[in-house]
Amino acid sequence: MNDTGRRILLNCDMGESFGAWRMGDDVHSMPLVDQANLACGFHAGDPLTMLRAVELAVRHGVSIGAHPAYPDLSGFGRRSLACSAEEVHAMVLYQIGALDAFCRSLGTQVAYVKPHGALYNDLVGDDELLRAVLDACAAYRKGLPLMVLALADNGRELELADEADVPLLFEAFADRAYLPDGRLAPRRLGGAVHHDPQRIIEQALAIARGEAFPDYDGNPLRLTADSLCVHGDNPQSLAVLRRLRAALDSL
Repeated sequence: MNDTGRRILLNCDMGESFGAWRMGDDVHSMPLVDQANLACGFHAGDPLTMLRAVELAVRHGVSIGAHPAYPDLSGFGRRSLACSAEEVHAMVLYQIGALDAFCRSLGTQVAYVKPHGALYNDLVGDDELLRAVLDACAAYRKGLPLMVLALADNGRELELADEADVPLLFEAFADRAYLPDGRLAPRRLGGAVHHDPQRIIEQALAIARGEAFPDYDGNPLRLTADSLCVHGDNPQSLAVLRRLRAALDSL
């Protein structure tokens, strides 16, 4: 449990195949998570992939999150684009609606929004972009939560979300290295992504218990999170997910 006394949830980015290109193992990963962040077509996820991912989530009772991104299929949404706040608002609204169409056809709905990749990271330092995404959530459905990065201090995010009347979910990463302020270490840095399963498990359990863990420089960092993410786009993802699910269930 985290320090709010609630059981921490486990989430994974899924539905990230596109056409003949395959990414992740959604069939075997879906039963292990509480929340699935499903690509909405801009960084991955063609219509049939989106439909199948929603069907899979519904079958396993997994909460569905829209995973909107910059329009960057070739860069997998991991490159920051010079989009205006107005453009970001429209593209996020567009992507939520696209995924929610599949959800509605199967008797469910998008439960939250978690931006992807570069867009997710850009929200950490750009108030205008964060307001644009918050306003898109509010415009789509009152009470639709936005998932954001759990930092050492999330006062800014809470203030802007309160202005927009949008609830927040705070997310931490089991398989990413952190800078001292709680931002993610950029992927260009060596060691920014953890590949050792034991280290991933140890970091995840520390976050789940509300305990400190080593940041990128080896200094103690403590985060408060509602949900833990493990990425599904590396070869060890499924094995790590299985171990992590068992470890979290034992808390």
